[in-house]
Amino acid sequence: MLALIEAAGWPIWPLIFASVIALAIIIERSYTLRARQINPPNLLEQTLEIVRRQGVNGDVLKALSEGSPMGRVLAAGLRNLNASRELMKESLEEAGRAVAHDLERYLTSLGTIASVAPLLGLLGTVIGMVEIFGSQTPTGGNPAALAHGISVALYNTAFGLIVAIPSMIFYRFFRGKVDALLVEMEQQALRLVDIVHAERK
Repeated sequence: MLALIEAAGWPIWPLIFASVIALAIIIERSYTLRARQINPPNLLEQTLEIVRRQGVNGDVLKALSEGSPMGRVLAAGLRNLNASRELMKESLEEAGRAVAHDLERYLTSLGTIASVAPLLGLLGTVIGMVEIFGSQTPTGGNPAALAHGISVALYNTAFGLIVAIPSMIFYRFFRGKVDALLVEMEQQALRLVDIVHAERK
């Protein structure tokens, strides 16, 4: 591995740094964006059952808010339980926007790495080509310098694609997962509004 890095030259270091960041984001988001952790099964039904038994109090709201992102949204709605339908929906939407921002954390960085990695590889390719042309003299070329320039050009191109392709795949995967989670959470929040106002009547 060290020999490969030496052969690729200094342009490989920004790509290695980008790959480490991308891997860290992928691991973190894979752990954080687990569906059961974001929107636990039957949370709405359990919450409504607790509210019917105990009513809405600080302990219930605190436990709900700290339990999961979906719980934060439901807690925001329950804080406005006696308000109008519009005010309750507005509070749910505000909490939903905050939760969406948290779910999308680091995804912009991952998308940026996916876009920039091929350009960093191209930069290494250009630097390798400069070395190749620099090795040529009127009396002939230096084979060692020529070989080094070719390796810099090819290794950086390849490594740029190796970093970019998985980063783009995971970026698209996480974006789709976040969108699906947000749609599901929105449906749950609207169900809360409908159930609460139906019971009030």
